[in-house]
Amino acid sequence: MMLWIYAGLGLVILLLAGDSLVRGAVNLSLRVGIPALIVSLTIVAFGTSAPELLIAISAVQDGAPGIALGNVVGSNTANVLLVLGIPALLATLHTSECHTKKTFLFMMGASVLFIALAFRGVFDLFAALILLAALGAVLTDSFLHAKRHRREAKALALEEADELEDLEGADPDMPWWKIIVFLVLGLVGLPLGAQLLVDSSIEIARMFGVSETVIGLTLVAVGTSLPELATTVMAAIRRQADVALGNVIGSNMFNLLAIIGIAALIGPIPVDPSFLRFDLWVMLGASLLLVPFVFLKFDINRLWGVVLTALYAAYVTVLLI
Repeated sequence: MMLWIYAGLGLVILLLAGDSLVRGAVNLSLRVGIPALIVSLTIVAFGTSAPELLIAISAVQDGAPGIALGNVVGSNTANVLLVLGIPALLATLHTSECHTKKTFLFMMGASVLFIALAFRGVFDLFAALILLAALGAVLTDSFLHAKRHRREAKALALEEADELEDLEGADPDMPWWKIIVFLVLGLVGLPLGAQLLVDSSIEIARMFGVSETVIGLTLVAVGTSLPELATTVMAAIRRQADVALGNVIGSNMFNLLAIIGIAALIGPIPVDPSFLRFDLWVMLGASLLLVPFVFLKFDINRLWGVVLTALYAAYVTVLLI
């Protein structure tokens, strides 16, 4: 029982510390004059993925790379099937109104590149550099596109105000002491939470006789997908389908390119043969399920919500039996 309590405590610390770090970093950047556009493309993106990144680094350092790889692959599968499925049970996501073709193609390209590198048998320094180079190209394209969009807009001042309003945790009047507190809590809490969650997950895996890979694909993956799930549920309630779909696509792309890319710089991440036989293809198949919503203008209604959620339940059942 204590192991489950430690795992839950580690997860809660991770989520709170990640949110704290994002708030502190966003407001620090804005106070020193970095534009909201740059903050949203870099600091927020990295900050919201900090729990997954810290887990991956801790797992590699602790000699449990299966948790690192399982977390990324499992999170990407959960993001499509669970993070879009559950909110659709509450309210229809009007994805027919979204314009996500380009980012979806980037995500599919990242998925194919990731799988191709996985067939080398290990994510080493070479693979890390390839993934991070791809990440740099995607971020550069996103930055240039956003910059063009802003330049073409007529009401630049109004648009900047809207960006600040939509930017997670932005408060132009936040005092310096509060910014420092947020940063310290985030920087202290993230490694502490990651270590607690990884250590307890390893022990749970040994106790139940399952592999670290399966724990990474299930317990850790679902846990680190909770922020995306919360964001998507709120987006569904507010009828902001573009936020929901964009959140999933962006998170998946970042997981593949940044998390494993950075973690592989710390140490090699061997690829368990089970990933090559099953889990990577489930991840790719789940991503392809987005095609009707991205290209064919389908909405994710309650029926689709049932289908996606049921598919995830079936996947987890196969892993555990």
